[in-house]
Amino acid sequence: GFSTAAAITSVSGRGVGMDVVRTNIDQIGGTIDIKSVAGEGSSVTIKIPLTLAIVSALIVEAAGDRFAIPQLSVVELVRARANSEHRIERIKDTAVLRLRNKLLPLIHLKKLLKIDDGAASDPENGFIVVTQVGSQTFGIVVDGVFHTEEIVVKPMSTKLRHIDMFSGNTILGDGAVIMIIDPNGIAKALGAAGSSAHDMGDEAAGHHIGSGEQTTSLLVFRAGSSQPKAVPLGLVTRLEELPADKIEFSNGRYMVQYREQLMPLVAMEGVTIASQGAQPILVFADDGRSMGLVVDEIIDIVEERLNIEVGGSSSGILGSAVIKGQATEVIDVGHFLPMAFADWFTRKEMKPSMHSQSVLLVDDSAFFRNMLAPVLKAAGYRIRTAPTAQEGLAALRAQNFDVILTDIEMPDMNGFEFAEVIRSDNNLAATPIIGLSALVSPAAIERGRQAGFHDYVAKFDRPGLIAALKEQTAGAAGASELSRAAA
Repeated sequence: GFSTAAAITSVSGRGVGMDVVRTNIDQIGGTIDIKSVAGEGSSVTIKIPLTLAIVSALIVEAAGDRFAIPQLSVVELVRARANSEHRIERIKDTAVLRLRNKLLPLIHLKKLLKIDDGAASDPENGFIVVTQVGSQTFGIVVDGVFHTEEIVVKPMSTKLRHIDMFSGNTILGDGAVIMIIDPNGIAKALGAAGSSAHDMGDEAAGHHIGSGEQTTSLLVFRAGSSQPKAVPLGLVTRLEELPADKIEFSNGRYMVQYREQLMPLVAMEGVTIASQGAQPILVFADDGRSMGLVVDEIIDIVEERLNIEVGGSSSGILGSAVIKGQATEVIDVGHFLPMAFADWFTRKEMKPSMHSQSVLLVDDSAFFRNMLAPVLKAAGYRIRTAPTAQEGLAALRAQNFDVILTDIEMPDMNGFEFAEVIRSDNNLAATPIIGLSALVSPAAIERGRQAGFHDYVAKFDRPGLIAALKEQTAGAAGASELSRAAA
């Protein structure tokens, strides 16, 4: 047994066995290491894989259910009491909080979500989460506040993205699945105040469109040199540190037994595969296949505006960008995937058939065109790219496409204007349009709907993009089948 008690007995350490702990850690792709030094003690290191964004969140309760509010939007917590300086008042039919001689609009979370545990709400007392969205500040009234916690953000299903109140979901340490509150959606629901927030969101979206500003989650690492390298986090399936003794050499290449399959390993230039200790690996997976990119060190995950200023001069590098104040090489994932499987993008089952759907991808960024085109080809779509909205319109008038994918933040003619032009053309109006943007806010989604978008997907949400494409092309495929049957 294993025990941390100061004084041990014959029954110490008879709780959950360490083998059970290791089994559960292994099941989620983590590792557990124990190091002992005689006369000093033992250290236990548990590493859990990071596959999505991690944010700090405040866990609150409403009507018996728990919810997470991103701490980035939380200004402070206030306990409102009837006889204190922080008290809930009403102006007409709107609840407000008097806080430091200012009135903040309030909204009860359980009323907003239309959930009721049968308990009567106290109109004058409660816990208030003071939240800021842009320049607007308001309060969310909750039944209880638990603690802050680092959570792994799971994206919303495409079927639920129209719900403004939630931005995702997460699994807590006790196994409970809870929803993540979107403060922008709460602001929108505040009625008149929400309309102001919505207008500010539109203004912010317009600013981003005009300036081209967009942030991306990037995984920063080192490989082959001291210069940092980066890859969009959304492309990485898992981060692993595999024991060096598990790496095998067969048929002239390195590989590892990974999740009951052989996974080939590809080392970046200048990287030597470790012979002892742990080897950091970036795992990329698609359609049942996985490959591991061997690197020297995983440094950090950052949110940064990705602007490739210098084009790549060597294979496997898209170019260089300034990330956290340092010149960083952005790698071309599409270069390394065929090094693991030569037919990664040309597998027989993925070759476009005579009836496969055609997709027009319009994006002014060569980086995103080069990144998305191979992914969509691998999913079985015929892809044509255009660097500007004008060239996209020319392509649409020259041939028929089943779906249009368009970036939002483009110069000259942005994605919203591009969609409006398409909708005004009788020959093109029926073609589904999916918007791609790093700025996925309720205000931007609503503006996309008004412009004529059928769906709105984050640029690095690869599963969400494929799901949206399948949904939009299903109708077109069915119509084609009916046409062929009638013929």
